[in-house]
Parts: sequence; structure tokens; C-alpha cells
Amino acid sequence: MQIKHHGAVNGVTGSCHELMASKNTSILIDCGLFQGEDAGIDLSIQFDVSNITALIVTHCHIDHVGRIPYLFAAGFTGPIYTSIASASLLPLVIKDALKVGVTRDENIINACLNLLNKRIVAVEFGHWFTLPSNDQAPLKARLQRAGHILGSAYVEIDIADRKNKHRVVFSGDLGAPYTPLLPAPKPPYKADTLVIESTYGDKNHQGRKQRTQTLKKVIETAVADNGIVLIPAFSIGRTQELLYELEQLIHSSSKQSPWRTIEVIVDSPMAANFTQQYRQFKSLWDTEAKKRLAKGRHPLNFESLHTIDSHKEHMAVINYLSQRKKPAIILAASGMCQGGRIVNYLERFLLDKTADVIFVGYQGRGTLGREIQKYGPRSGYVFINDHKIIINAKIHTISGYSAHADQEGLIKFVTGMRKKPRLIKIVHGDDNAKQVLAQKYREVLGKEVEVEIAKG
Repeated sequence: MQIKHHGAVNGVTGSCHELMASKNTSILIDCGLFQGEDAGIDLSIQFDVSNITALIVTHCHIDHVGRIPYLFAAGFTGPIYTSIASASLLPLVIKDALKVGVTRDENIINACLNLLNKRIVAVEFGHWFTLPSNDQAPLKARLQRAGHILGSAYVEIDIADRKNKHRVVFSGDLGAPYTPLLPAPKPPYKADTLVIESTYGDKNHQGRKQRTQTLKKVIETAVADNGIVLIPAFSIGRTQELLYELEQLIHSSSKQSPWRTIEVIVDSPMAANFTQQYRQFKSLWDTEAKKRLAKGRHPLNFESLHTIDSHKEHMAVINYLSQRKKPAIILAASGMCQGGRIVNYLERFLLDKTADVIFVGYQGRGTLGREIQKYGPRSGYVFINDHKIIINAKIHTISGYSAHADQEGLIKFVTGMRKKPRLIKIVHGDDNAKQVLAQKYREVLGKEVEVEIAKG
């Protein structure tokens, strides 16, 4: 048994891991797009797919699924296993990825989507299923809830031979505890080999109460001068969590409070589609969210929420906001400011001293978001659409809203196992995050567990 890594080893994008169960059978876990510094990498599949019998998708973020069309082009013909919710989301994500990064030709897009829909096999959480194999030795897999975004999973795979059974666990992206809407992941019973993400391997998040208060304070300060608050947010996951938190802040405020008059604008057709999916899969929500529903509240569809659809409406909103003197909160993709409608808002409002930008998620190396985070507090500048933009807006970062587990969560995922892994392979993180997490694992788990940082 071997594991090869075809992405997410030099950063946090392009997740793609090949489990070579035998000489003749491999299983692929995720096949994601490269972003940020790695965006220039050739997207064509450079590895041999002839022995890959199946693809397992942990969740539908683009950095985990964006290369699936290229996998088809390389000759992959196997099934794509994923959770029931992810099976519903995946065609939407791939359609958008094709439109943005490949082609606007509807015939090509529809051909790819038809192929995708024929391959998707939706599986329930917690149920073992048999993977196709070119050998007699059986391969079984199971998806468990990862708490990262709707439908997200970590994967357990059992490889059996005549003498032994070896369990490999791929974490995918693990959710942070106490995030809105979705329950936190529970560790597996055991793992012999664990491949684990390390996005926040060197940091711990604020607690939920503290980060909610921070969000409240930042927004109240930001809108005191009737300015615009921009929140770059991924269409799946972060947008819905923020809407949930904003609804609570509005609901708990007095009738005379400024919160009752703040408009919340989601400017993203994709985010609107995914929010509808979140509402459809209410059964996956956590206990707190279900209680709010039972009381007749609508955490993702409240009165002051407005959704913008067409590009024409989008541009009209920017012009409207530029001319008025009334606060508004804008949520728009992309989360790392790499394209998408948020870029037009940033180009217009970064110059404005009354504007505020709130980063609530990880900003990858080489992304516009990372540059604004870095240069904004020192009144620096960035280039947007070849224009030099001075950053007069106030820049804030609230790391507690990340959908990724922090260092403590990553440690607990392993220490919570009844039978600890013999080998831990660390992926999906910047160099420092991986190094720090590796050292923590060695300190906590001792010499009986081998810890290595994966290489491509």
C-alpha cells in the first residue's frame, strides 16, 4: 500500500491523493483546482489514471473538485462516490468552474455535466460500501461527517489481505467545533494510516461567543459612519454560516437598534443556490439550528436579507451603494478575492475611508485577499484589474469564523481515536502550519506514532 499526493502538499489548494491499494488498483481522494500562488500549474492530469478504479469526493469546494473535468479528459471512467448532499452540490460547482475557467460553450458544459451525473454515486454517512477493484482483495469505504461545509466528509478505507486489515483515513477538510449550522466532526474509532489537513496547524481560533462579539463590534463600529462592510466569503459554507450569525445578531437586538435597519446583501448567484441547498438539507443541521427553525425563525432567509442575481443588478448595486449614505453588509465570493464579484466591490470601495473589509477565512499565499490583509493595515496598495488601488478602507480579520479545525481540533481528532494511527501524513497547509502541527503530534503521541510531512 502506498499513498501518492498530486496536490495540497505545497499549500492548501489542489487536493488530490491517490491510495495505491495494490499494483493494479488505486483510489483517488479528491481532485481539486490549484489557486493563489499555484494557480499557474498545468491543470491537465499528469499522473497515470489507468489503475484508478474510483474517485471519492470529500466535499465540494473548488480546491477539492475543480480538476474533475480534466480527470475525465485523461480517461478516468470510474464512479465518483460522495455524500448525498455533496452529490446535489457537485454539478453546480463543476458547472460554475467550467464557465469561469474553461469555456462558455453550453454544449461542452452540458456534455461534461451529463458525464458527471452518470458517474456520481451518492452514499449515506456511516455506511460501508464496496469500492471497485482490479484485484480479488476487497476494498471497503465509509464516509463520516466532517463538519466543514454541507455534505463534507472524512473517508475511512479498509484494505484487506489474507492476514491483515489496514485502515486508511483521509481527513478531507475538518470543520471547527462550535461553528454555526453543522455539528463538529467526531474522531474515527481507529486509523492505521491518517492523511490529515493542517490549514490552521499553527493557530487556535477564538471561541464562538468571543468571535460573535468581535463580529458584532466590528460591524457596529464599521457602520457608525454609514460605510459599507465587505465580507469576502466562499459561496458554500462561509456565506451560510455568516447569514446564520447575522440573523441571530438582528433577532437579539432591540427594535430601535441600528441592526434592524442594516441591509444584508448576498451578491452571488452561486451562494444563493447553495443557500437553497442548505435549506433543503435541514436534516444535517445541528441541534441549535433545528431549534431556531422550530421557533419559526428563518436563519438563512430573514427580512433584511437581499440576494443579487444578474451581473446588471450587481453593477447597479455598486453604483447605488457608492452614492448613498446608509450602511450595508455585502457578502460576495470569492472567499480569497481571486475573481468573482467581490473584486468589483474591492476595486470601488478600498479607496473609501468609511469602508471596512472583514476577512473571516483563510487567505492563501499569492491571493488578492492575502495582499489586502498584509498591506491594508499599513495604508499600502494592491493592483486590481491592472489599477493601483490605495487601501484607505479599514481591514479586519476574524479567524474564528474559519470552517477549518484549528490546532486544538486537529490534535483532538487524533487523540480522540481509540486506536491511534501508526503513521500520520500531514498535507494541505503552509510550511509553518505543517511543521508546527507535526511537532505537536510528536509531543502528544510519542515515538510510537510516525509523523511525516507529505511530499508530492
